[in-house]
Amino acid sequence: MKRVYLDNAATTRMDGQVIESMRDALSNAFGNPSSVYKEAREAKELLEQARGQVAALFKAQPEEIIFTGGGTEADNLAICGVAESYAKKGKHIITSKVEHHAVLHTCEYLAKKGYEVTYLPVDEYGKVSPADVEAAIRPDTILITIMYANNEIGTIMPVAEIGAVAKKHKVLFHTDAVQASGQVDIDVTRDNIDLLSMTGHKIYGPKGVGALYARRGVRLTPRIHGGGQEKNLRAGTENVPGIVGLGKACELAAANLVKNTAYLVPLRDKLIAGMLKIPHTRLNGHPTDRLGNNTNVSVRFIEGEGLLLMLDMAGIAASSGSACTSGSLDPSHVLLAIGLDHETAHGSLRLSLSHETTEDEIDYVLEKLPGIVERLRAMSPIYNAQSV
Repeated sequence: MKRVYLDNAATTRMDGQVIESMRDALSNAFGNPSSVYKEAREAKELLEQARGQVAALFKAQPEEIIFTGGGTEADNLAICGVAESYAKKGKHIITSKVEHHAVLHTCEYLAKKGYEVTYLPVDEYGKVSPADVEAAIRPDTILITIMYANNEIGTIMPVAEIGAVAKKHKVLFHTDAVQASGQVDIDVTRDNIDLLSMTGHKIYGPKGVGALYARRGVRLTPRIHGGGQEKNLRAGTENVPGIVGLGKACELAAANLVKNTAYLVPLRDKLIAGMLKIPHTRLNGHPTDRLGNNTNVSVRFIEGEGLLLMLDMAGIAASSGSACTSGSLDPSHVLLAIGLDHETAHGSLRLSLSHETTEDEIDYVLEKLPGIVERLRAMSPIYNAQSV
């Protein structure tokens, strides 16, 4: 059966060049980078090469990159690391209602420890207002954490403007850039970013490895204690092959960003236009200020789970939202935050493309999807009642 993979926001297929770089590291760089002999120095050299590759993707300095076990750990290190290091200044944190749970649950954890968190609303497209950010700042505010682009609906936030507000008020600014990395031109200086989280498996790299950019001078309290790796901020022997793969993925992402965006946006727009021809559908997220690979449409009068299962039977891999909450029966907190009712939010469909996606695959989806929706609606008493 034909298979079409359109869940690249959940994870991407590893690039062949990334696999080759990791295979070489697995075979030839087995030394512990913390030791001093030849094998260790060779591993250390690869580690630092990757640090430079990651830094280059964000126009940062290599010494500002801390390797982690993924985006979630990077978010935790940034948010908790700042909270503990700056607790004497204050215990107030500003975030938004549409953040990934790696941020929201970390803020909830800190709230139980005596910190106060302000959750900002978003507009109908899922954007945070820089004016709202500024209005929420207090003398005891120590951190603003707003994602670069939303993982479910693809909306790109006004990050540079929010960063400018943070800088004006001398408040640290963290952005979860897990979905935006490799898809948007990110410049940590231009965008006024103090801390940035990213991960490998969203940019055709390996799972289980990510990084945190921390601007020089930002103080962090480590979350993992042990050895002195990563400037005493992330103890544990480094995953050299994984980090090598991450570095290679970042290098390729930087080199291909413009080309991939130019390829993806027309495909994305064709998919959105075709999906919106189905009656009782609506686009979620900003129509233009959105990631080049993201489509998210609500299909009324059906359950998202049934839609995903029937798409899978047709050979199409899709999602109804964040992969991290795919087992939840609750509607997406992101869709509720942009104003959707529970019934409409339950019928959301996220299709996320990659540079490997073809126009034939998009045509196949648009051929199969209307019939699947029609069959599901035929079984819906709510749809049948409104059709009478």
